[in-house]
Amino acid sequence: MKLHPLSIPYRVVSRGVGLAWAFLVGGVALAQGDPVLTSGAVVLAVLAIAAVVTYEVAYYRRFEYELTPDSLDIYSGVFSRREREIPLRRVQNVDVTRSFVARLLGLAKVEVETAGGGGTEASLRYVSREEAQRLQEEVRERRAAAQGETGTERTTEEAPGERLAEGLAGEEETGTSRRGETLFELSNRDLALYGALSFDPRLFSSVLAFAPFLVPFVSDRVEITRFGVVLLVAVALVGMAALWLVSALARMVRFYGFELRRVGDDLRYERGLFEVRDGTIPLSKLQTVSVEENVLMRRYGFASLAVETAGYAPGSSPSGGSEAAIPIASREAVFEMANTLEPFHAFDISRPPERARKRYVRRYLLVGVGLLAVGYAISRFLVSFPWSALVPLLVLAVPAAERAHRNRGYDLGPDHVVTQTGFWRRQTRIVPYDRVQTVIRRQTVFQRRWSLTSVVVDTAGSRSIAGSDAAALDRDDAEADEISDRVESQLLAALGSD
Repeated sequence: MKLHPLSIPYRVVSRGVGLAWAFLVGGVALAQGDPVLTSGAVVLAVLAIAAVVTYEVAYYRRFEYELTPDSLDIYSGVFSRREREIPLRRVQNVDVTRSFVARLLGLAKVEVETAGGGGTEASLRYVSREEAQRLQEEVRERRAAAQGETGTERTTEEAPGERLAEGLAGEEETGTSRRGETLFELSNRDLALYGALSFDPRLFSSVLAFAPFLVPFVSDRVEITRFGVVLLVAVALVGMAALWLVSALARMVRFYGFELRRVGDDLRYERGLFEVRDGTIPLSKLQTVSVEENVLMRRYGFASLAVETAGYAPGSSPSGGSEAAIPIASREAVFEMANTLEPFHAFDISRPPERARKRYVRRYLLVGVGLLAVGYAISRFLVSFPWSALVPLLVLAVPAAERAHRNRGYDLGPDHVVTQTGFWRRQTRIVPYDRVQTVIRRQTVFQRRWSLTSVVVDTAGSRSIAGSDAAALDRDDAEADEISDRVESQLLAALGSD
């Protein structure tokens, strides 16, 4: 099979225009008005486009792929020939991406990712939309056959939440197997709500990052008196509001038209306004189900659901992933959906001991003292301002410690370990025992002083690879030993029963 012929001009424009523009602008700037050098820059730009056209034509002619019952075979290479055979049983995701221009041309990019891979294993740029859908569906079916699965639909309980659609049990077998069962659709109202509530307060630090550059500029024009401080605060608030708006719009564009369906043993999502992304989340490779709630979501009773599979977590795959199985819904609906995908026990989170709370108070007091020191240094050596106004920040150490303590804990059930962590964004992770790779006891120098230990439950997911594991934080040393022994014994029991 060959790529679509329109992939040649599309790739030429996407690559050649930028390269030619760089030659042209750079050459004209260096020419400084010299007509000979300017003409040379134009000639280089034309040659760059010609080179890109030649390369893309050769790439198209030498690129072939074939989908066999057991593998996806790809033959490519312009200067050196490369042959790849990707076993279908290792395929993790088949993501289809269509940019705005590609949609006008009827093209799509297909990216194949494998479990444990460090990048996209194969990329078909570009095929027709129909061919992309065929590859996505046939890879799913043949992968299931290669893994010894039946390929039949799993029955699903009545979908949770107000916007979880009813099952398609009355439809014909063929239509159901193709489209699957719609589990969740994001309405325009909920999309706007998601954009407004999904903002991460830590992004406010990006406004503060420009402070060292803005202070000298502002100090030359604004006298740092009480009025000046008010003006600076007003400017900072406007900047934060603008950042909030940009973040909300970016989320809305990214998750426009979000739909989650169940097709066989896969979750399939589709989202995007200008760039439409259609991909899969294989439940057979599920590692962790995570319910995530930032400060605003918790305040209004909403949450997100993320499904992490072996090798890639939503949003971390080379093609971008789905980022969330459910971007936003009521907390009850999200937990009900999580229980549908991975049935787990009713848990009761055990919080860290009281001395952990005292440790958090001291930690945040040190942060407040550090901010005071920075404020004093700026006032002393750069521009004078009432740095003592930062003193009330020290009072915030107590409620901050309370929040950190309240958002941490764990629970051990018969089949799953549940952990809860997070300050701004609370994450409740449900990990099946038979997905655990390693149990790690971790103790920092500061924890040792308080006789506290953290127990990390490592899985094969990419969040674990990135260091964001499920963890029972700040437990008594003896309790940490008990947690480790219990998880290890449950893991062995789960593996022995398979």
